[in-house]
Amino acid sequence: MDGKHLLTMPISLRKNSARGTVGLDIDGRFLAAVQAADGRIERAASVELSEGVIRDGEVADPEALAAALKEFTAAAGLPRNVRLGVSNQQIVVRLIELPVIEDEKERDAAVRFEAADAIAMPLDEAILDHQIAGAGVSDGGTPRMRVVVVAARRTMIDGLVTAAKAAGLKPVGIDLDAFALVRMLAEGSPADEAARVFCHLGGVTNLAVAVGSSCLFARPLSGSSESVTAASELADEIRLSIDYYMTQPQARPVDQVVFSGPGARDTALLESLSDQLGLPTVVAEPLGSLDVAALDSDEDPYRYTVAAGLALGAAA
Repeated sequence: MDGKHLLTMPISLRKNSARGTVGLDIDGRFLAAVQAADGRIERAASVELSEGVIRDGEVADPEALAAALKEFTAAAGLPRNVRLGVSNQQIVVRLIELPVIEDEKERDAAVRFEAADAIAMPLDEAILDHQIAGAGVSDGGTPRMRVVVVAARRTMIDGLVTAAKAAGLKPVGIDLDAFALVRMLAEGSPADEAARVFCHLGGVTNLAVAVGSSCLFARPLSGSSESVTAASELADEIRLSIDYYMTQPQARPVDQVVFSGPGARDTALLESLSDQLGLPTVVAEPLGSLDVAALDSDEDPYRYTVAAGLALGAAA
């Protein structure tokens, strides 16, 4: 899943609004915003976020977040239309297999029926979205389709949207940080390659497993990315995530771990993780193939990976 489709919300993306839409990453430690169009960054800004406003990826202090967003977007002169990213334990991503169903309404009903068993969350309390991730055949040769299903607890989404609106912003969509991450870093990757793990070391350590540009599994990790002493815990979380991904239908072996985010600058941490994981590791070019001429030289590009991926989603 490339994250082209949003989590279903009573919010629609206006036509031709991509140029005026900002990808807004509400990281636990900072706010980062990117406006991008035609393969280049037009504007980018970031600011530190006070401790305790965001906790484990969720809004802990809505009033403080609204105030911080209002001050930040006004100072940076950003458009009001924003595409928000989320990553926390109130989100579940699952890959399921279904018979090929062409009718959209029938497919939606089938996905919801299967999701009731696959997702440990009451669906009447969740926002549900899905996207077809590929095709295959059953053991008996019957055509099947692979579907990535995302469920997010509605109260969590509502809290984020309410804070953004209180800041005078207009949320035009919600996307998973993991999908934005893959969209940004796996652009142009062939669909027939092995799987790769993308691990974003920010305020929330975010993991996604993708084949080509399709994100097939995602979860936030509880392991810290703040020091080498935490590498063992983080490596265990990454291994467990890979093990779980490998239990999914038609999973492909993982051949590389790609690190991004501000924590990717910690070479000692990454060396320790590489040794413990036993897999080839690489630090991603933080903004992929985007033209970054508009980015100030004193800005840290590693802050903007998720925000840029969110902005690109608005143009999809």
